[in-house]
Amino acid sequence: MIYDCHSHTEFSSDSEMKAEDAIEAARKLGIGLIFTEHYDFDYKESKHYKEMDFLFDAKKYWESYEALRGEALLLGVEVGLTPGSIEANRKFINEVPFDQVIGSIHAIDKLDIYYPEYYEGKKKEQAYGHYLETMADMVKANPYIDVLGHIDYISRYSPYDDKEIGYKEYHDLVDLVLMNVLDTGTVMEMNTRRLDSKAVAESLLMIYARYKELGGQYVTIGSDAHKAENVGMNFKMAQDMVEFIGLKPVHFRERKIEYSK
Repeated sequence: MIYDCHSHTEFSSDSEMKAEDAIEAARKLGIGLIFTEHYDFDYKESKHYKEMDFLFDAKKYWESYEALRGEALLLGVEVGLTPGSIEANRKFINEVPFDQVIGSIHAIDKLDIYYPEYYEGKKKEQAYGHYLETMADMVKANPYIDVLGHIDYISRYSPYDDKEIGYKEYHDLVDLVLMNVLDTGTVMEMNTRRLDSKAVAESLLMIYARYKELGGQYVTIGSDAHKAENVGMNFKMAQDMVEFIGLKPVHFRERKIEYSK
């Protein structure tokens, strides 16, 4: 079974998706699903904390969803990677037996890159360079994660005309991220949220082809769905890209890697 390895229900403060609706959407598509709720420990330092806290109670989450867990549904978490959250993340993921742990860069220097403040006064090269440097450092500092989430997250929200992480322009930093991913035994995620654009697909194709060239073998595929209608979005495109590059789609169960078919 192929799994949508990245989704958010109402346990994530930016999502209102009901578990039952998400499960039904996945069932109709004939795919499995992994809930990966947001846990961003350092977000309490953000000025936007009152709007979104990005914290949840791991034990309450497990108690609420454990009965739903089975072959078609696994329970995971997406932790925000920041220098100040390393020990808190370690402690949190040990509270319950999560199936899969995604690590993602959502904030840099206590600035949420969803908001304009991070980009103010920065040219694209500076904003993206610092993002990739931070990502490389955080992957190395957090070897307990299973998956590196959405390498192109910054491209969703940046204000620049060309939003993509062009491999030619950022090859040294992209390579550093990928080598740290490989050195720590982490798996790259192919996030499908933006794959309805040719420019996005071409940009990501170069990055993931380089991942393969450096020795990468596996990739998870995830929609990052916050609404039931987005579960499994753009999956055919992602599967075609992964097959073309020669990577194997996988998911994690009880923190152990399994092949997705």
